[in-house]
Amino acid sequence: MAIGKLFNWLRGTQGTKPLPEALWQETLAGLPFLDRLSNEENARLRQLSEDFLAEKEFTSAGGLELTDAMCVSIAVQGCLPILNLGLQSYRDWVGIIVYPDEFIIPRSVEDEFGVVHEYDDVASGEAWEGGPLLISWRDAQMAGEGYNVVIHEFAHKLDMLSGEADGIPPLPTALKRKEWEETLLAAYEDFCARVDEAEERGVETLLDPYAAESPGEFFAVMSETFFEMPETLREEYPALYTQLSRFYRQNPAAADQYRT
Repeated sequence: MAIGKLFNWLRGTQGTKPLPEALWQETLAGLPFLDRLSNEENARLRQLSEDFLAEKEFTSAGGLELTDAMCVSIAVQGCLPILNLGLQSYRDWVGIIVYPDEFIIPRSVEDEFGVVHEYDDVASGEAWEGGPLLISWRDAQMAGEGYNVVIHEFAHKLDMLSGEADGIPPLPTALKRKEWEETLLAAYEDFCARVDEAEERGVETLLDPYAAESPGEFFAVMSETFFEMPETLREEYPALYTQLSRFYRQNPAAADQYRT
């Protein structure tokens, strides 16, 4: 594993520095779902991303040579969910490890008989509670149309602020835990049934079937969809969309980004 190079505009400096205009515009051009943001929101996302880059530490693995463009793209996508929540939402971790492609994570599980099974899991992203966040750059470049590994893993980080990634992050006082759980689990159970039916028929679901893995994965995948295909999520699961809109304090399906 190699430590990624310092950003050109931060080398030899302390604190937050402005992103070069050309790099910022290049990043926006590569992430068209950000077009939904107003000029004011765009400016706040830029400032938040600059603060994020000054605070977090990027490293590379698998022979990848980090570039400024890679780090800025990940930072911007990761900061979109906390645009109205603040950088303190990512307060309990520092490191981001970027791989060139999918990577292998050794895992072990204990079955109901107490037997431990060890295996290698191929992953495109991974969030560790209190530890670093791992990202496949190849997958990060696939952002758009509902698949966003960066937003997915950063959503897990928000979820982990209350412990295990179970789909229930720390909620603002305006959101009641009981209502959140009932809405999330109802949508999750419905989606699992849709996935089962789609598999039987040999067809694909409209939304990523990986969301059926667990309520925690459902929250992360639906967060991807919320920011990239908000109209689709609002149509498929309107109650869940409303809950996510209240949680993230954003309403991307609305042209004027009305805050709920």
